[in-house]
Amino acid sequence: MISEFQFERPWFFLLLILPPIVWYIYNRYRQPPVIRFAPARLLGRVYNLQKSWRKALQNALYYGGCVCLVVALARPEFGTAKNQVRASGIDIMLILDVSLSMLSEDFSIGSQRASRLEVVKQVTEKFIQGRPDDRIGIIIFSGRPYLISPLTLDHRWLAENLSRVNIRRVGDQTAIGSSLVEDGTAIGSALVTGANRLRGKQAKSKVMVLLTDGDNNAGTIPPLTAAEAAAAIGIKIYTIGAGTNGLVPFPHSDGFGNTYYSEEYMPFKEDTCREIARIGGGEFFRATDTRTMQDIFARINKLEKNEIDFERYQDYQDIFSWFLAAGLTFLTLTFILRETVWRTMP
Repeated sequence: MISEFQFERPWFFLLLILPPIVWYIYNRYRQPPVIRFAPARLLGRVYNLQKSWRKALQNALYYGGCVCLVVALARPEFGTAKNQVRASGIDIMLILDVSLSMLSEDFSIGSQRASRLEVVKQVTEKFIQGRPDDRIGIIIFSGRPYLISPLTLDHRWLAENLSRVNIRRVGDQTAIGSSLVEDGTAIGSALVTGANRLRGKQAKSKVMVLLTDGDNNAGTIPPLTAAEAAAAIGIKIYTIGAGTNGLVPFPHSDGFGNTYYSEEYMPFKEDTCREIARIGGGEFFRATDTRTMQDIFARINKLEKNEIDFERYQDYQDIFSWFLAAGLTFLTLTFILRETVWRTMP
């Protein structure tokens, strides 16, 4: 709620040029004669001083009264204005691949080489911050899906959970955080989990964004079947293929805290992701570097726009009567003083 002061008819301020014109004409063409007495020469200084402050006060009352009347004509109003924004939110499930291949360091943050996962986390967090009116949830998956956050408007809490996601190799197994998990890429299972979280929601639009760097090789649900099921309940699906297609630097640990790298061949098959996006009525994107990844999320952000209704409520009260009363008082006082104590003898 905002307190405001405004004028309903501001064009009346043009009348402010009239008082000085009227005053000039009055004094120019109406100068009544006065009788000079002999002692006037002796009292000249006192008379001039009295005349100076009397003239200044008379002018102040006259102009002040005229200004107050003009302000009253301009209809000053004081009150409050309340703006109300209603956003038609979108429910979005982010489905992020955290299989071991996401540790490949073929991306960069600034001038430093970075893993696919770190870049995805950074770009995803900015995407979340840019959609404050949407409910967003996160599912990560490798050999099976894991719910990081259900749909929520608490995006700060969502970002904190996302920042804690990390993967590492423990011997021949994979760990997410401190928990050992099944390695692999279960795209179909992840899509079904995301669809179940969106099913039955009353949002005007329901969207899933799938990001993966590999082909489906785990789980019991075929990806295309999962996409058809999601599309049947009105869910749009965007897919993003992450990483370069070929040899990539992959980190290893020697058990003593030292990291070394090997060149691993990690091909990416686009066909499945393209078909999932087609079935889901969305688009397929390919991200081979950090800049492309940022551009893709920015484009999805533009494609899925919120509908915002803006309403403004105003409650104003006229206060012109205050200025009208002040103006009439000043002008009346000017007339009374001029005809009494300030009157000169003709």
